[in-house]
Amino acid sequence: MKIREVKRIVKGHPTIDGAGVKLIRVFSPSDVYDIDPFLMFDAFGSENSEDYIKGFPMHPHRGIETITYLLEGRVDHMDSLGNSGTLLDGDLQWMTAGSGILHEEMPKETKRLDGLQFWLNLPQKDKMAPPNYFPITPDMVKDIDIDNGRIKLISGEYLGVSGVSPKYVKATMMDVSIDAGSQYDIPIPREHNTFVYVLEGAACFGEERTQVEKHSAAIFSDGNVIRSYTSELGVRFVLLAGKPLQEPIAWGGPIVMNTNEEIQTAFNELAQGNFIK
Repeated sequence: MKIREVKRIVKGHPTIDGAGVKLIRVFSPSDVYDIDPFLMFDAFGSENSEDYIKGFPMHPHRGIETITYLLEGRVDHMDSLGNSGTLLDGDLQWMTAGSGILHEEMPKETKRLDGLQFWLNLPQKDKMAPPNYFPITPDMVKDIDIDNGRIKLISGEYLGVSGVSPKYVKATMMDVSIDAGSQYDIPIPREHNTFVYVLEGAACFGEERTQVEKHSAAIFSDGNVIRSYTSELGVRFVLLAGKPLQEPIAWGGPIVMNTNEEIQTAFNELAQGNFIK
């Protein structure tokens, strides 16, 4: 057993995206090789509807999957496949953009909006896979009781329990709550890149006991166990892990491919009206 140490703590920076949504961009293209197969991570949360009400009008994606985890609030969405629906507290949307999709996410005014969105890369062989969208409702998330807390397993496998099984990249995603004054170990395959984002409280990680506070992310070094220590605060964090693709990455905003030529092709198709296959 090798305990993973915290390689880097990332607090993120405020930015505005969509039609004027205030959010925190935690991970961006500069972080990609530390978090591969993940690409980007945004956190959003506000009690002021002016911070989010303009939403994310119809926009394109290709070559990636987006995972939206709505902790609190309401977001209406629709896409070019004809899907539409509403995300409420605890809902997730796992969308495969694949060969190309247009979608919009429009938050509605509520007491508070709070959520996370992750971008997950698609392997080169699956970049042009058929677009697909599926909702993950709270009843599909597996609640696992542990001696000193609770784990909500969203995807992957843990302690013999299976969450949803992603088709392309077998990423693990879990929402972990650990009681105050506890130590807890989470085994993670050594070949997987891993990070956590602290939603509530704080914890120390690794044998070096590096403290990670609320609204901060920690990227971990090599090893096969994530060890956390909690103080009187306890902690709640999301943990994501996946085997890196180790493939070339070309960015075009919401489109992520392997070459600049593929990016240019995508934007040419958008301009010509044949982006959707």
